[in-house]
Amino acid sequence: MKLNVKAFALTGGILWGLGLFLLTWWIIAFDGATGEPTLIGRLYRGYTISPTGSFIGLGWAFVDGLIGGAIFAWLYNRITTCCSPRET
Repeated sequence: MKLNVKAFALTGGILWGLGLFLLTWWIIAFDGATGEPTLIGRLYRGYTISPTGSFIGLGWAFVDGLIGGAIFAWLYNRITTCCSPRET
């Protein structure tokens, strides 16, 4: 079974982006907007625990998930076609 690379990449981007966005708002709801630099903020420029930072993180995480999903699906397809037993 082959994966659709475009669909998998888009799904990965949406899930990763929304996941970071919702996580940021979860932290804001319980701890407040701190605006302090975080580990993710070192990777995603402009990301902070703030309402503005959540949208910046959404964009960065979407692109990151898009690229990661495309690489994963492409690699999966390459491995399954290379190493699967041939049909008779």
